[in-house]
Amino acid sequence: MNRILQQIIIVLLFRVSWRKLLFIGSIITFAGVVVQIYTLPYPLTIWILSPPETRLLYQSLNSNMRLSEKNSLARFEQYETHPVDPVISKNTSHELNQSVPIMEEGTKASRRRDRLARRRRRNMKPKIIASPPPAPRRPVPHRLLRYLRSLTTDEALVYAKKEIENISSVIDDPDPDLYAPLFRNVSIFQRSYELMELILKVYIYQDGERPIFHEPNLQGIYSSEGWFMKLMEENRQFVTRDPEKAHLFYLPYSARQLQMALYVKNSNNIGRLSIFLRDHVNMLAAKYPFWNRTHGSDHFLVACHDWGPYTLTKHKELTKNAIKALCNADVSEGIFAAEKDVSLPETTIRNPKRPLRGLGGKRVSQRPILAFFAGNMHGRVRPTLLKVWGDKDEDMRIYGPLPNRVSRNMSYVEHMKSSKYCICPMGYEVNSPRIVEAIYYECVPVIIADNFVPPLHEVLDWSAFSVIVDEKDIPKLKEILLAIPLRRYQKMQINVKMLQKHFHWNSKPIRYDMFHMILHSIWHARLNQIHTTQSS
Repeated sequence: MNRILQQIIIVLLFRVSWRKLLFIGSIITFAGVVVQIYTLPYPLTIWILSPPETRLLYQSLNSNMRLSEKNSLARFEQYETHPVDPVISKNTSHELNQSVPIMEEGTKASRRRDRLARRRRRNMKPKIIASPPPAPRRPVPHRLLRYLRSLTTDEALVYAKKEIENISSVIDDPDPDLYAPLFRNVSIFQRSYELMELILKVYIYQDGERPIFHEPNLQGIYSSEGWFMKLMEENRQFVTRDPEKAHLFYLPYSARQLQMALYVKNSNNIGRLSIFLRDHVNMLAAKYPFWNRTHGSDHFLVACHDWGPYTLTKHKELTKNAIKALCNADVSEGIFAAEKDVSLPETTIRNPKRPLRGLGGKRVSQRPILAFFAGNMHGRVRPTLLKVWGDKDEDMRIYGPLPNRVSRNMSYVEHMKSSKYCICPMGYEVNSPRIVEAIYYECVPVIIADNFVPPLHEVLDWSAFSVIVDEKDIPKLKEILLAIPLRRYQKMQINVKMLQKHFHWNSKPIRYDMFHMILHSIWHARLNQIHTTQSS
């Protein structure tokens, strides 16, 4: 026996290739690991070492995990397609685990921990909130449509004016998209807006060469005139090609492009701009009969550049009769008339492809700064503001251009989002793009500009969402702001949030956005002319 063992040992030591044997063994081991990972639903150790009950429990839990992942995916898809909160489907783990005959206490505790962890992960997922569908419009009776189509343009305007004057203080079916505290009279506005949608037709003059005409500037602080031009010329609802059907005539020029094309730098003379526009209007009056019929009272223009009012002064009828939508809405200069013209919101657009980028602000509890302003020092108001409040009070963050030491810690936009009140002082002229910026960042605007008519003042109640301070009261600014009760400030801040959608420039306009609000104000001004004509 010993001899046989000796022979076997000699064979193993001298005749077997151990290198080949180790290589084959390693291949077999690697193959076993791969098979375990990619084919078996549980580790080999559990199959070999554990009793059948444990193997069954592991398989059940593993199935539950896969089902939970599928349910989570289904819930995510449900978030994407439905605006309501997702309905959590019934957990199927209870039914699957009924097959487990024995459940140990340690396993139950582990499952409870897994459920709590899954709940925490679900709560950490960002919610995708879908915007609610727009409210359906009221159907218009065919009889009313036929009647309106039978009217002449002047008769239709008279009809609309009488309808608005006869409306009750509260309409029966208020539009849920309109927030009443923002408006002087929301019922009158809603009825006027509905009539505008039914009646108004605008004819756009195709005369005029680019870039002064028909070339909108969509970027910068003067972009409001460009966005209105772009959306008006693309519109199909209100625009007509038949001037005989038009209630209003649009002069599609850009005050900004006029300044860029004709102004001689450092000449301090804008007379050339006014002469150019005068000659253009005279050409239209000679070529078409429409201007002379009303001496320009049914024509309108939209200009946001500071020089917008001054480009009109060489043409008397253009200055006195035409409806002017101007950012520089200064009643002290005798050009802008509050009862006839429209105060145009001055809006800074930094990215024309994404005009609404970065909107929104912080809640009231996350606004530690009482008041904020930063900007260049020009005009009569800003130097006084800086002299009185600059670096004088921690609550009043008043700067010239925002210093680097400050901007390194908090940007200009973050300052607006972290402030309760955003100071909007006039510059060279009474208008300021900070008013709309404050609304975008949900900061209550504080307007300091005597003789300034706030944007869309004929329909909006600015006392509901802003503070207007006389220039002489700049030294009392903090006292005025602190005197506002917290409850009133909270209401104003809520109103600013609700107001925001009315100041949005949308590439595809929607009801009650900036484009439609400006167009409605022009429509409102035209109806006021009809009222004056009928009364006289």
